[in-house]
Amino acid sequence: MCQEKSDEEITKDILRSIERDYGFIPLVNEVLSERPDLFIPSANIGRSVFYGKCELTRKVRHLTALAAAAALGADHCMAVQMQLAVKFGATRNEILETMQIASVVAMTNAQSHAFRKFKEMFP
Repeated sequence: MCQEKSDEEITKDILRSIERDYGFIPLVNEVLSERPDLFIPSANIGRSVFYGKCELTRKVRHLTALAAAAALGADHCMAVQMQLAVKFGATRNEILETMQIASVVAMTNAQSHAFRKFKEMFP
């Protein structure tokens, strides 16, 4: 008879996997792991996106995550995604271009919001 793993055992397995891949446990995972009912589904989404069967290469997946992190100003995520993108073959110039694209998108998003308010005030 096959015994199912407890949520706590599944959580420990996932944390070991994250530490193996990243070299450390990110704070978000560390905190959420205290609640396996929240952590396991969240971790499974991340695992699916970064490790599941996808059309994008691992390098492109991490460059995309880097772009999102840069646009959002998520410093810790940028550092992790930059390291992982390099691990999967990204060059210095690919990292730089990714961050420039993200910066332009973040800037135009801010402009879009600001200029809408400007137009409301000064039609």
